[in-house]
Amino acid sequence: MPKLKKKKTKKNIVKKKKSKVLLKKKTLVKNKKSEIPAKRPNVFKAEDKVEIKKIKKQTTEKRQYNVKDFVVYPKHGVGKILAVEKANIGQIDIQFYKIFVEKEKLTLTVPINQQFNLRPISTLNQINKCISILKTKPKIKRTMWSRRAQEYDQKINSGKIYELAEVVKDLNKNTDIIADQSYSERQLFEKAYERLKSEFEAVLNIKPEDVQKKMDKALGRNQNLLEEQ
Repeated sequence: MPKLKKKKTKKNIVKKKKSKVLLKKKTLVKNKKSEIPAKRPNVFKAEDKVEIKKIKKQTTEKRQYNVKDFVVYPKHGVGKILAVEKANIGQIDIQFYKIFVEKEKLTLTVPINQQFNLRPISTLNQINKCISILKTKPKIKRTMWSRRAQEYDQKINSGKIYELAEVVKDLNKNTDIIADQSYSERQLFEKAYERLKSEFEAVLNIKPEDVQKKMDKALGRNQNLLEEQ
């Protein structure tokens, strides 16, 4: 007996169309998922950043100072490089400068990769500008002495020669009489004066007595003595 063909009804045609649409959607979703690349875990991201920062920092800080060079360490003033030495600390080779600060009889050890603490001594033009600062009138501030003393101390330890000259000029009383200054004022003045004087000596390469005469003349401290003579 020959097989009878099924009659195509409207219901059967609709079902077939729906099944085809569903198959197409499923294949599209699968293809999209396969196209999206898998995210790689950022395991070394933080470490890479730290390494880059270290490399950049070393290049900006690198500066070559030689033995017998004069340098300025902000908190201690002018010092002279005695040697460039090496040491092994924690299985790491470290190079450092040995710096002698004569005014304080102090020897500093400064690693080469921390040279941001040091600066070269001033130029002759900077020294001349400091002399012109010393010749100007002192600034009179009406704030409390404790606050002014803190500001002066910060300027002294900043390592900036112009700020140092300003402190010497502002605290100068044009005289050597102790009664004209309070104890704390005189202490700060002497500290700033000696720091500035030591840098003048290193740059000008003259006797300490001649440096003192030059500074006192700019400050007007020896005018009274000249008038008496």
